[in-house]
Amino acid sequence: MIIDHPEGATLLDPDEMEGLKFRHITTRSELDHLEQANIQSGMEWMRKSKRTDLLTESYVCDLHKKLFGEVWNWAGTFRRAGKNIGVDPVQIAVELRMLLDDMRYWATHETYPPLEAAIRFHHRLVFIHPFPNGNGRHARIMADALLLKLYRDKPIDWAGGHDLGSMNERRKEYIQALRAADRGDYAPLFAFAGIVGSL
Repeated sequence: MIIDHPEGATLLDPDEMEGLKFRHITTRSELDHLEQANIQSGMEWMRKSKRTDLLTESYVCDLHKKLFGEVWNWAGTFRRAGKNIGVDPVQIAVELRMLLDDMRYWATHETYPPLEAAIRFHHRLVFIHPFPNGNGRHARIMADALLLKLYRDKPIDWAGGHDLGSMNERRKEYIQALRAADRGDYAPLFAFAGIVGSL
């Protein structure tokens, strides 16, 4: 069983734990090492992919599968269990479709500057929490994909020289900023992402 989850991490239920492809894994450190290697290859796929359908359920799921599919059997499939965060599982597809439609509108009509649009998208994707695990990492990479491929802009420095997978001041700041955004206050999340001044 995987132990010592950092604050804000989604706990996996026993059925989801059964999806772990490596039965010898017993610690969070071992799991983190495997996932990080998978994430690196998934990010490389994201950067090299010629796909233009970023704002589709298919791309969202395919990206998650590329990021976590070498570690988890359920990678790229929506969660079926309720969690301490996220919408009801039966609402995931509907909520995701609304978010993708909103993002398409924001981009087409230049509703927000690119960085702000990506931050708002990231927050809503984390809030929906479509997958059993890896939602924060997936949402950060998805936001970067939008910046790189949709806006032709640079990605966000999420980690700021820290490891967001481990409990540290940067992760605490990130979790607090997400919770503030849940309450409608985006200022801490904007500041976290390096947006200065009022928007």
